[in-house]
Amino acid sequence: MQLQKPALVAEQRQKLSPQMLQSIKLMAMPLQELKEEIQAELEANPALEVLEDKSTVSLESLPERDERDEEVNDVFENSSDPGFAARSATDDDSKRMFIEGAITRAETLQEHLLWQLRLQPIDEARRAIGEALIQNLDDDGFHKVDPAALLPDAPGAVVADMLTLVRSLEPQGTCVADFRESLRVQAELSPGAPLAAIAMLRDHIDLLEKGKHTELQKRLKLGDEEFREALSFIKGLSPFPGRAYSTEEPRYVVPDLLVKLKDGDFVIVINDEEFPVLGIDPFFDRLAEKKGGDRATGAYVRDNIKRAKFFIRSIQQRNQTLLKVARAVVEFQRAFFARGPKYLAPLTLKDVAAEIGVHETTVSRIAHKKYVQTDWGVFELRYFFTNSISGAGSSGSRFSKEGVKQVIKEIIETEDASLSDRDIAELLARRGIKLARRTVAKYRQELDLDSSFGRKRP
Repeated sequence: MQLQKPALVAEQRQKLSPQMLQSIKLMAMPLQELKEEIQAELEANPALEVLEDKSTVSLESLPERDERDEEVNDVFENSSDPGFAARSATDDDSKRMFIEGAITRAETLQEHLLWQLRLQPIDEARRAIGEALIQNLDDDGFHKVDPAALLPDAPGAVVADMLTLVRSLEPQGTCVADFRESLRVQAELSPGAPLAAIAMLRDHIDLLEKGKHTELQKRLKLGDEEFREALSFIKGLSPFPGRAYSTEEPRYVVPDLLVKLKDGDFVIVINDEEFPVLGIDPFFDRLAEKKGGDRATGAYVRDNIKRAKFFIRSIQQRNQTLLKVARAVVEFQRAFFARGPKYLAPLTLKDVAAEIGVHETTVSRIAHKKYVQTDWGVFELRYFFTNSISGAGSSGSRFSKEGVKQVIKEIIETEDASLSDRDIAELLARRGIKLARRTVAKYRQELDLDSSFGRKRP
């Protein structure tokens, strides 16, 4: 019989302190999230203070009003002359309109549909079923829960009638399972829909999604003009009708870096005006230097100062690493920054990590959701890390996938619109870019461009 004995085993484990975890977290944060994290740390740590904040404008920085102008206004305002008034009814109306506009909110999809449902001449039982179906819709206008499971006790015929009614409300095509059913419902409800378009969406939507237009045209036995008319109608439909009433606030991209050409060389500027300059509160410094006093208070002061200094160093380290990575990227991608997106070269995280002497994971974290403003637009930092069209990373072809996609887009926009994927592959080969037809088709679809048939002009 095998006996079990207690034994001591020596092993080494690396445990990250909370400060180290915070430093890693800050490294991956984009600008907006970093601002929120700084604000949270300012509220949590009294030893941390803002030395300078360029992202806000104080009242002191605004130009002072001239007292003489105020005196002139008072004179005219208190006089009987109706030809001048410092404050008019138009100003009051503008203020009222501004306040009314500020407190309003966008109408949701459910509110819009429920308002229309209340105008329908139906009994209360059907209205209750319709309201349940509307409240069950997500932001796209699709069912969250299957109607049969949502209303198990309601008569099936009544539920079907209410589904038909809600689908006909504006926007048409909601209260369905998915975008396929939504497109079909919209086509069936449209009085001017071509019969071919309805047939495509009802019976052959798989071929339509895969872009097999030639096969689709043959199956439906349609002429070129009739097929183009059906496709044009389908493109005018909304696959996600509920999104027109989305209440989600837009989030704007704020570039972390600016790369510009100056005196023949590239200059990299980090956007440090979006977050405040931090320092240690002098009051806490004086408390820390003070001799004697309560031990608990001294420990509290020293701990907060330590945390504040580490937080400040972590932000500085983040910015320094971001600049190092940006310099390496600009050096590797000089052709892109000088001549445009189609000259983007293959580049991997490993290449940049080796150049600046850090681990690949550090480069990956610092490139996460960081944006760079260039002469060619605003790009995510990860955009510059792209594989070659053949081989592994930068050791393969000198042409990057993203660069070749831009070349394909340029060919389609400038050359004959009827060029097929095979024709495009031949034009690329003449430029020294060897790609199979299927790869060209894949890149074209990733660019959201139609096939040659869909691009033909009527």
